[in-house]
Amino acid sequence: MPITVPPGVVVSINQGNEVTVTGPKGELCRRFSPDMSITLDNSTLIVSRPSDSKEHRSLHGLTRSLLANMVEGVASGFEKSLEMVGVGYRVEKTGDKLIFHVGFSHLVEVSPLPGVSLMVEGTNRIKVTGIDKAVVGQMAAEIRAIRPPDAYKGKGIRYVGELVHLKPGKGRQSSG
Repeated sequence: MPITVPPGVVVSINQGNEVTVTGPKGELCRRFSPDMSITLDNSTLIVSRPSDSKEHRSLHGLTRSLLANMVEGVASGFEKSLEMVGVGYRVEKTGDKLIFHVGFSHLVEVSPLPGVSLMVEGTNRIKVTGIDKAVVGQMAAEIRAIRPPDAYKGKGIRYVGELVHLKPGKGRQSSG
């Protein structure tokens, strides 16, 4: 499946399958497997494989997905939103770091990974943005891992729209 390159995005393919994608949001560079052939035709990126072996088929899909994410990242960027649920749970931003109040005896301080920006909306919403999809997802996962949602009350840090299945408590037993 070809990848269309939007206007304003420049793709350059160097020797050794090193692809550099530059756009309005920034620049990403990545080296791909030498087995795959990447060609730029007008404003379309095409990835092709030498054979139908299992290894080449899987490399083909991986290369195509990574290239598509690079093009989308420099054109519009990626974003993940998290929310904090729980009484007294809140987050505040000081400089570029976030400070979490999540029911521990201490405050948890988080610094952003390179290429990622963190924003706070209100006192319980966090927005992670950047141009590299993998780094944005990693940063969001690290923030969620500070206090994952509790299985009984649902308290903790979760992705916006994440469905947390709550377990029933002990409840009342019928005497028989």
